[in-house]
Amino acid sequence: MTFNIEELKNVSNSNKVVGTKQTLKIINKGEAKHVIIAKDAEDKVVSPLVDLCKEKEIPWSYAESMNELGKTCGIKVGASAAALIE
Repeated sequence: MTFNIEELKNVSNSNKVVGTKQTLKIINKGEAKHVIIAKDAEDKVVSPLVDLCKEKEIPWSYAESMNELGKTCGIKVGASAAALIE
């Protein structure tokens, strides 16, 4: 599945979560259909997400920066990760 980060702008807040902790919760619940990770996020923060996506066979892609991801998700701060919910 190819995912363009700009598509996040059109996703309602009830169909996405923002932040590493929330994204991990959604992945563990089996509700994530795609995960977006900021390239400039600290590896120790996002590597568990990548590992879990691989384990659960959930597709993921990268945003150029935390600022871009946060802005695209409609928040005023950077975000290290976000997930689309099924």
